Amino acid sequence: MGDYSTALTAHQKALEIARKTLPSDHPSLAASYNNIGSVYNKTGDYSTALSSHQQALEIYQKSLPSNHPGLATSYNNIGLVYANMSDYRNALSSHQKALEIRQKTLSSNHPDLATSYNNIGSVYRNMGDYPNALSSHQKALEIRQKTLSSNHPDLATSFNNIGLAYENMGDYRSALSSHQEALEIRQKTRPTNHPDLATSFNNIGLVYANMGDYPNALSCHKKAMKIRQKTCPSNDPHLATSHNNIGSIYRVMGDYPNALSSHQKALEIRQKTLSSNHPDLATSYNNIGLVTHLTFAHITRSIFIFEHFQLIKSLDNGSYK
Repeated sequence: MGDYSTALTAHQKALEIARKTLPSDHPSLAASYNNIGSVYNKTGDYSTALSSHQQALEIYQKSLPSNHPGLATSYNNIGLVYANMSDYRNALSSHQKALEIRQKTLSSNHPDLATSYNNIGSVYRNMGDYPNALSSHQKALEIRQKTLSSNHPDLATSFNNIGLAYENMGDYRSALSSHQEALEIRQKTRPTNHPDLATSFNNIGLVYANMGDYPNALSCHKKAMKIRQKTCPSNDPHLATSHNNIGSIYRVMGDYPNALSSHQKALEIRQKTLSSNHPDLATSYNNIGLVTHLTFAHITRSIFIFEHFQLIKSLDNGSYK
């Protein structure tokens, strides 16, 4: 947070100077508003971020041609904020406006086009439109494969996002293949404990679980957990996610003690970091309740089987006459 605070202060000072020395519709003012908006977006202050980016857009609309790249940048930034606010219709509209400008002014393989397709794909996925999400992410990948090195991190991002779309569509084999390609690139280009590796292991674990391959799912989620324990704060939400996913795998494997322990760890983190009515808290409580119920049912059935066996043993053996 300290770095963001320093950045915000610097951008605000730059804006203050620009406002005193430049016309009110000068593009440099818009650049400062964009920078301020980006910092607010990263710190989670989405309403202020949106306001800043909209101020930048208004200035660009007054001072630049209608197809200027600066306008596309503003629409892109506004789309990112709307997406973070879960306002997906406005996010989609903004990203599509950015794409339209970029299609008119940039070469067909320009990286900014790939960025727009990627952002549109992510919004479609959040809206539940998985075919359009897949199509958009594939367009982003196609551009990136033509313009980037084979191990560029943006390629891994595209493969990851394509994998998510395939998973949502129930095509688990294609999802697994895509996530494994993302992982391979990240293993070649990232440090061994980089968060992106944890993301890939987590996503591969989810696909294995959907395929019913629980041992491999558990192995992947444990790898994700190991990385996150080394790199994340002790109360990081990603750690809670890993504990939750590990607990769910243990549950379907019938290992209820480990399942309960994992879900309780997820709950402890979420209780410290989330509001009392956050959906993830409800998920943790529900999972703990489910495991507790299954444990009780398992014990009850074990007692029944034991008592039935004891009854059989206590009966006289039958005899032939």
